[in-house]
Amino acid sequence: MSFLSFFKEYKKFGIFFTVLSLIILAVIYNILNVQPPLPIYQPAMVSEELVDSSIQHQAKYHKIADFSLVNQNGEIVTQDTYKDKIYVADFFFTTCQTICPIMTDHMYQIQKEIISDDEVMLLSHSVTPKIDSVAQLKKYAKEKGVIDRKWNLVTGDKKQIYELARKSYLAVKTDGNGDEYDMIHTENFMLIDKNRQIRGFYDGTNPEDIEKILEDIKILKQED
Repeated sequence: MSFLSFFKEYKKFGIFFTVLSLIILAVIYNILNVQPPLPIYQPAMVSEELVDSSIQHQAKYHKIADFSLVNQNGEIVTQDTYKDKIYVADFFFTTCQTICPIMTDHMYQIQKEIISDDEVMLLSHSVTPKIDSVAQLKKYAKEKGVIDRKWNLVTGDKKQIYELARKSYLAVKTDGNGDEYDMIHTENFMLIDKNRQIRGFYDGTNPEDIEKILEDIKILKQED
């Protein structure tokens, strides 16, 4: 049998084998490139300086506690406002001249990326609620391009904000001067899933971390 005859006889088999090989390779590639799930952060996994001493050794079942705060429009914001939502949270104050402007600008960038995504929102807590009245938050929101349906800036009872920061979001340090409920906010952004669990910590002043948040939001959405 000539080479040409052999080729013609096995041409269909060769094509089938080639297609099958490509399919197998594609399947293997997809399996190897599946994104691993994001961690579920517990107090025991976070630096002790950011966590209230009463829960520092908690290693499971951690969730964001219920809350009731007031936003830039004077509206009550609770955990139900964020029910079935993925959201990015942080702590700030409107008169901060150091890291807060950078953090707020980065929150604004995230807002632009999620503007059409009904599953994702933003939540910024003031650590100086006496200064950051509703009127002050409203002024700040207008200056920073906050879109009300996507992003709440909240104020309220200082004890509640302190406890949320230290016992729920694991995000701020105490100020060290002994004043009750005073706190030093950090650059942390926290990614919260639909089950009110912390799924990521990010440097809110770092542009690369902002890109990471956006990628991690996509991963979270795939969990549904």
